[in-house]
Amino acid sequence: MQKHALARRGFLRLAGAAAALPILPGIARAQAYPSRPVRIVVGTAPGGAADILARLIGDWLSKQFGQPVIVENRTGAGGVVAAEMVLRSPADGYTLFLAISSAGIINGSLGQGLNFIRDSAPVAMLEQEPIILSVTPSLPPKTLPEFIAYAKAYPGKLSMASPGNGTTPHIAGELFKIIVGVDMTHVPYRGGAPALTDLAGGQVQVAFMGPAASIGLIRSGNIRALAVTSATRAAVLPDVPTVGEFVPGYEASNWFGLVAPKNTTPDVIDKLNKLVNAGLADPQVRARLVDLGGTVVANSAADFGERIAADADKWANVIRTANIKI
Repeated sequence: MQKHALARRGFLRLAGAAAALPILPGIARAQAYPSRPVRIVVGTAPGGAADILARLIGDWLSKQFGQPVIVENRTGAGGVVAAEMVLRSPADGYTLFLAISSAGIINGSLGQGLNFIRDSAPVAMLEQEPIILSVTPSLPPKTLPEFIAYAKAYPGKLSMASPGNGTTPHIAGELFKIIVGVDMTHVPYRGGAPALTDLAGGQVQVAFMGPAASIGLIRSGNIRALAVTSATRAAVLPDVPTVGEFVPGYEASNWFGLVAPKNTTPDVIDKLNKLVNAGLADPQVRARLVDLGGTVVANSAADFGERIAADADKWANVIRTANIKI
């Protein structure tokens, strides 16, 4: 009898162990994320604000993960090409998109039935920043009022560069044109860096661009900053006025954040959100972001989703009013 009882207990132990086997690998996989390199896709060219931020936060995440974080630049259609690629990727946390508050991405038509808000999962916001209205140094105006008068005196003669059709800097420029009543020709580029190179060289006369890409050229005197588009002056350029100081009611700002494909599991989103926010609290990372002209924003994935939806409504109104095709 004792022998049968011992045998039965041994069988039950083996059966319990066998039953647990299919579960343990699944738990290990969930705990092991990421077990291979993670990719952050950027919709602009190397050297622009989004690219700089992706590499900065990617380096931080790589150190926390113990895995490489690869930044991949996929330019085209104001970031839509990159957004489409990410949204079609497996929802496993290994392909992320460095999203910008881009009207082209949020409000534009994505291919094959894709919709940015519906088909993406917000992960974490990184920062928000003003957009800088800058001109080529050879242009006569030295102040924003002088520039407005000059643009009105030469309608259609000024070329206005942006990092791409439908990007927030582009729409900020279109909003400026509407409110001020000036006519400038929009010239879209594949990112901020090439646009600013041409602005410094005089191939275009004015640009609406983020501080991360343009601050170095402004400090060196290669381009001239006339105003920032935010509601308040930028800490990185305290002597540069806001557009709103001369054009009441005008305000525009840019944000950057990470999103993943829809249906990415909540545990992966939560892990990424916590690690990104920890990076934003790191003194070295935070100092670098501030030096680039941004304001750090650490929030939940849900809060980031609300900001995306709010900006979608705002920029949709500008697009309709200006009859912009994205």
